Amino acid sequence: MNRPYALSRREALRSTALGFGSLALANLLHAADGATKAPHFAPRAKRVIFLFMKGGPSHIDTFEPKPQLDRDDGKPYPGTRPRVVFAKTGNLLKSPWKFKQYGQSGSPVSELFPHVAQCVDDICFVHSLHGTNPAHGGAALKLHTGSDSFVRPSMGAWIAYGLGTENADLPAFLTICPTLAHGGVNNWGSAFLPASTQGVPIGNASTPVEQAKVKYIANTNLPRGVQRKQLDLLKELNRSHLEAAGPEAALEGRIGAFELAYRMQTTMPEAEDIAKETKETHKLYGLDDPITAPFGRQCLLARRFAERGVRFVQVTHSDGHVQWDQHGDLRKGHSKNAREVDRPIAGLLKDLKSRGLLKDTLVLWGGEFGRTPTVEGGGNDGRDHNPEGFTVWMAGGGVKPGFRYGATDDYGWYAAENKVHIHDLHATLLALLGLDHEKLTFKHAGRDFRLTDVAGRVVDKLFA
Repeated sequence: MNRPYALSRREALRSTALGFGSLALANLLHAADGATKAPHFAPRAKRVIFLFMKGGPSHIDTFEPKPQLDRDDGKPYPGTRPRVVFAKTGNLLKSPWKFKQYGQSGSPVSELFPHVAQCVDDICFVHSLHGTNPAHGGAALKLHTGSDSFVRPSMGAWIAYGLGTENADLPAFLTICPTLAHGGVNNWGSAFLPASTQGVPIGNASTPVEQAKVKYIANTNLPRGVQRKQLDLLKELNRSHLEAAGPEAALEGRIGAFELAYRMQTTMPEAEDIAKETKETHKLYGLDDPITAPFGRQCLLARRFAERGVRFVQVTHSDGHVQWDQHGDLRKGHSKNAREVDRPIAGLLKDLKSRGLLKDTLVLWGGEFGRTPTVEGGGNDGRDHNPEGFTVWMAGGGVKPGFRYGATDDYGWYAAENKVHIHDLHATLLALLGLDHEKLTFKHAGRDFRLTDVAGRVVDKLFA
């Protein structure tokens, strides 16, 4: 039927989408309005900044010293090795870095992190985290989504679903320079949750950080007044369609995404612009040093987004592949990596604290697994993947400061004391945000799903 003057709702949506110059809607369609929602109970934290160290930093070379490993350096490992290992490993290998105790808490930190060491009295270390998958892809998915074998919503998406955003002009979930490897977009995807909960990427790990922006944020084809009229027309058509046909979640998600994209044209460029930050702030994050500047810029952006009400901000340290994955060249690789992130991380913690943001912003640091206490193969300068026991730490957001929880065994291979599974970490993270992990569910394919699947316990001993 020819209708030269009539325009259906779907036709209007398609035609006006082109009028928006796409507005990065390949990315922004995933970030609809996401209105603020009430938590299940009083929260300790309002938002999360997740500092993801892609590749698996070695816990026994960074934050959990092992004197017995130092003593038995070069000897065969006396325990039982895991049934499934990633690569062939040899004898025990002591840490090449010395540890010292810092702060009133006396928390030990290696020479790799001298700046973070100055912040230990604000940090809650968990030395007994464990997962199940020794491969990067499965382990990264497990950490991000709670599943190493199925496409599931990411923890950022679950938090956005449960709480919405504090700022209707920005997405609830942003991911800065995410890796496209080992799970890729699934690590910050929404899967079957509403599209508005998916992470909006700012660049990726292969993009120079100074060029990392939300794409197509400026509409060069239409003035804002015309865009506004188009959106108003869509709303009117949408209302008529709902009256006639009932709700359509997918279509409503796209309409919401157009609205957010329209608003983000003003708010996102301002949030991404760090030029107005003081010289002292730039220095605090290490922007005066070409080695620390890339990650420092990411951390500064994370603070700017957090203070503007973004619920979950992920910052990834990765070179586009597996940054912390030192099967060989451990000394060189871990030294380089720590040098790049140490000062920016300390700067972020100090900046959040000085602005009063640390008390309700939870900072989470960690990788997808740790490293083995044994040397890999026949060399003497590398460690294999180890999901059996490793360290993550948190700061702010209601966790106990200057506190160490759990431990791996005497050599650092297995979580041994006060073990914390990935599901437990997720349950605890949600609880800090006022969300009951057993109640935060979404019905899909005939059953209720949740971030912690059918497991998980809240480790309330970590709470301040």
